[in-house]
Amino acid sequence: MSFLWAILSITIIDLALSGDNAAVIGLAIKNLPQEQRKLAAFIGAGGAILLRVTLTALATLLLRIPYLNAAGGVILIWITWKLLKGDEGEESVKASNRFWSAVGTIIVADLSMAFDNIMGVAGAAHGHLGLMIFGLAVSIPILVLGASWLAIMMNRYPIIIYIGGAVLAHTSLAMIFEDHGLGLPRYTGELAAVLIPWAMAAAVFIWGWFQTRKTAAGEAGKTA
Repeated sequence: MSFLWAILSITIIDLALSGDNAAVIGLAIKNLPQEQRKLAAFIGAGGAILLRVTLTALATLLLRIPYLNAAGGVILIWITWKLLKGDEGEESVKASNRFWSAVGTIIVADLSMAFDNIMGVAGAAHGHLGLMIFGLAVSIPILVLGASWLAIMMNRYPIIIYIGGAVLAHTSLAMIFEDHGLGLPRYTGELAAVLIPWAMAAAVFIWGWFQTRKTAAGEAGKTA
């Protein structure tokens, strides 16, 4: 069951956190000739993915060191907050009309925005190499093929963002409680160590649901 939850968590984290990265590709290649766009997207995303593999493997190994798992959880809390606030990273991305310049833009911009995705996947994988590879494999089609579709879906159904935020909230607190250096379950009890991350995930989702309803009601009032 925990293995299936890890797979589901990684998939949702990829969907929630790869949207901006996928949009980077669209912005970087929009001025290229039509016949070069797919190739530039493929090469740029491929280069970024190779670098992600290295960085995620390193993060997975580092999270086994006492206290670093807890530090990663704290960082992931900040990432969750940034996601829920809707901070964007695409504004600094410039379109290029030169093929290799566009490829370089994709790689650099993706890596500058990929830290959240790397930490999320590494945390949800719990040091399992196979799960880490699965998470990276899931991110490839999202980055290469899903840019416009994912942006449309997240704009149309904002609750998707909050589902991702709930999963990240659970993952971040679970990382803190699972840190052997801190040993929090010794003080809180094993049951609390399990329930607190789930309670936080539920709180984030409920808050997101109310935010979605509030936004929908406001838009309905404007059109009335």
